Amino acid sequence: MATANLPVALLDDPYLRLLPPPFREPRRAWLVIPLAWLLSFLGSVALAALVHWIVPNAQSVDIPKLPPWAIIFAFAIFSPVVESILMGLALKLFMRWVSPGLAILISAVGWGILHSVEVPIWGLAIWWPFLIFSTLFVIWQVRGFWTGVGVAAATHGLQNLGPSLALAYPHWLHLPG
Repeated sequence: MATANLPVALLDDPYLRLLPPPFREPRRAWLVIPLAWLLSFLGSVALAALVHWIVPNAQSVDIPKLPPWAIIFAFAIFSPVVESILMGLALKLFMRWVSPGLAILISAVGWGILHSVEVPIWGLAIWWPFLIFSTLFVIWQVRGFWTGVGVAAATHGLQNLGPSLALAYPHWLHLPG
């Protein structure tokens, strides 16, 4: 799908025009997903380090004791799929009233707030990955709602895979389990 086939509203959005070409076009998911994951991961790690530097004793998330397979399934598969569906529905709704760029920003901030319900400081690092996931959905949903969900969920799943493995197998990293 060439850029010329994208809806005019997407092409005219100032935020989306800033993105590098692979991110602006719903082509080559095999390239976009790992690039988006890297951008998402590096941004969230940097934000988490900044938050930890500012608030070194911040509360962390309490993860219930589950078998390793359940932790990995919940964090790397189930949660990304469910959250991507909900995010996609919300973005479709937001884009009825605001520009795609503003819808993406509202989505990212909203997900940051939702993730802050349990641990207030958590949303400061979470909004960045959701900025990436929301952007992916908006670009890829022009090929279909489920395509947008799939690309966003795949990137989200990769984002959550490392932490889910660390939670499932804390002894690998010598973490208290």
